[in-house]
Amino acid sequence: MAGTLNDRQPDDEPAPDRAGAKRARWGRGRRLLLTGGLLAGLLLIALAAGFFHFAASLPDKVAEPARRTDAIVVLTGGSGRVSTGLRLLERRRADKLFVSGVYKGVDVSELLRVSQQAPGWLTCCVTLGYEAETTYGNAIETAAWVQRNGFGSVRLVTAAYHMPRSLLEFRRRMPEVTIVPHPVFPDHVKQDEWWRWPGSAHLLLGEYGKYLVARVRALVTGPLQAAGVSG
Repeated sequence: MAGTLNDRQPDDEPAPDRAGAKRARWGRGRRLLLTGGLLAGLLLIALAAGFFHFAASLPDKVAEPARRTDAIVVLTGGSGRVSTGLRLLERRRADKLFVSGVYKGVDVSELLRVSQQAPGWLTCCVTLGYEAETTYGNAIETAAWVQRNGFGSVRLVTAAYHMPRSLLEFRRRMPEVTIVPHPVFPDHVKQDEWWRWPGSAHLLLGEYGKYLVARVRALVTGPLQAAGVSG
């Protein structure tokens, strides 16, 4: 009998709802975009909050200026660092001074002359390190020197904005050594009102980024107990 259900041909099947499937895919894509945008926004907020905390927590004074340590360590790369280290040595805050990251070819006498210090007796107490090119390298180079000399404490001299990353790298490399921070405050870095000075803002943003990279590396590779261990 024509027209019965048993006689229905394949062409009589209802057409798939292509428009509905397209709307469903579009809805899923929209939800993914919204979720990704929300996560990106939260990440930006977290990074911004972290930067403001970083800038606000930078040292604004030398906490323990009179404390003696076994050695003084100066990280090159900014104004006032070497001269500060030499003054501390002259004032007997330590018996030895290590300058990390010196350009090859620079000797102690030239360093003292450039820093406007009379060579005199200071020459015999200063050691230069030529291997380091980064803060990470400074920590490796200094740790090896500290280990060779059996020192248990050092005064770390570097710029205030550079101090958080330096302390992170140094304490990771030398967990059993007492590290006393001695920040230097370059005139060109407007630390208190950095938002009013594009140069200072750019410098602090760059340093914050490097600090985050150092934190991630420390979390991934873990603490290092020996100067000779790579990581």
